[in-house]
Amino acid sequence: MKQRRIPAVFVRGGTSKGLMLHRRDLPAEQSAWAPLFLGAMGSPDAYGRQLDGMGGGLSSLSKVCVMGPPTRADADVDYTFAQVLIRQAHVDFQPLCGNMSSAVGPFAVDEGLVRTSGDQASVRIHNTNTGKIIVSHFALEDGTAAVDGDLEIPGVDGRGAPVRLDFLDPGGASTGALLPTGNVMDRLEIPGREAIEASLVDASNACVFLRAADLGLTGKETPAAIEEDTALMARLAAIRVAASLRMGLARDEAEATARTAVPFIGFVAPPAPFATLSGTPVDGDEVDVMARVISNGQPHRALPLGVSMCLAAAARIEGSIVHQACRRGGDADGDLRLGMPSGVLKVAAQVTRRDGALHVVRGGFYRTQRRLFEGNLLIRG
Repeated sequence: MKQRRIPAVFVRGGTSKGLMLHRRDLPAEQSAWAPLFLGAMGSPDAYGRQLDGMGGGLSSLSKVCVMGPPTRADADVDYTFAQVLIRQAHVDFQPLCGNMSSAVGPFAVDEGLVRTSGDQASVRIHNTNTGKIIVSHFALEDGTAAVDGDLEIPGVDGRGAPVRLDFLDPGGASTGALLPTGNVMDRLEIPGREAIEASLVDASNACVFLRAADLGLTGKETPAAIEEDTALMARLAAIRVAASLRMGLARDEAEATARTAVPFIGFVAPPAPFATLSGTPVDGDEVDVMARVISNGQPHRALPLGVSMCLAAAARIEGSIVHQACRRGGDADGDLRLGMPSGVLKVAAQVTRRDGALHVVRGGFYRTQRRLFEGNLLIRG
């Protein structure tokens, strides 16, 4: 069988890894992309390892980014994100990956999609999944994106050159509204299970936030402990389906079950001391809120950045479950320190009132990225 060749770059963006492709090298119709991306990543894989593809058996390692000329006058480049499921033959174009977004600006410059000069670059990225603008700021070295630097991010060993990402007007990225139901707090009725309170918030990605205590948890659980608790995972899956329907993200239970990426679901707890996955102790004074997140049926070792931004926005909404769990005091527009399995992640979100309604002006954070491989991707058929 002759294999299909597609020029590709393999990149680490933040705490994720994935393929970076040019739109010009793909079929004109986006509907034809899914079979290619499944083949590239090695999905579906009943063993969950994606050994016959570029995926790594984790949702954070099964991602594809497509870049092309801008379709908006206020952008320099278009960016479409694809989450490739591991065990199912499905590619989800609904969510946005904040981590992989950190590699988009550098890719655009290094590949000649955006022209720059001097030692600093600022690239305006149009994310087609959400219709939102992301501004990427990073240093240049000899005309290409810098790699070496002093920034260390939780979950990635070593240091790298910082990439600052500003997400402009991220509210309503998935549903069209920061609070899809109009409520800061909702009570979700779960068929055959106990009802539960949740905050349904949509900033960068639609998310469902629960109290850890309402699940019988502390908020310090490791991803392995969460995943091994099959009763908990089943309960969270049922809650996520109910929230998806309440937020208008799916028409029925079957569609909500099939769309495993959005909404993301997570639980939060007040600050507490904990140990990271590397064994490093973290004092409770170093965090503002504890958070654990699940997507595509897998607990995250490092929080997705889109979800982290949504957490930061929810923390600024008085009465939300995240706001209730957060440390009191501090700068309302300052960084929120999220206690997660890999350490402490800082993320900022500015929330204001506009014409009586809550509005997220922007959200921001720093990441590192590095190009790992460039060449031709080989896909069966």
